[in-house]
Amino acid sequence: MNAPSSWSEQGACRTIAPDTLFVQGQEQNRVKSVCLGCKVCTECLAYALDNREEFGIWGGMTERERRALLRRRPSVTSWRRLLETARNTHEQIDDDSDHRQTA
Repeated sequence: MNAPSSWSEQGACRTIAPDTLFVQGQEQNRVKSVCLGCKVCTECLAYALDNREEFGIWGGMTERERRALLRRRPSVTSWRRLLETARNTHEQIDDDSDHRQTA
């Protein structure tokens, strides 16, 4: 992944050969597992969606999955903003839930 961004240097995929991310068929599921728990998965996916990356696994999604998402949400102008807002909301809900459980 040669995305011109500092987040790409923190990706779980940074230590694997870039060609590994551009496979087809069942191999895609194995490669997607690299993205599980990656701390920059959201940034990676947003980059791919905003830049209409046509090939490879980005942010845990295949090109087919990204195309389907883009078709379902054609009015989104910034996937980065949308995904970061969703992540922050999710983290806030998790934090609130944790506080209620310990209270």
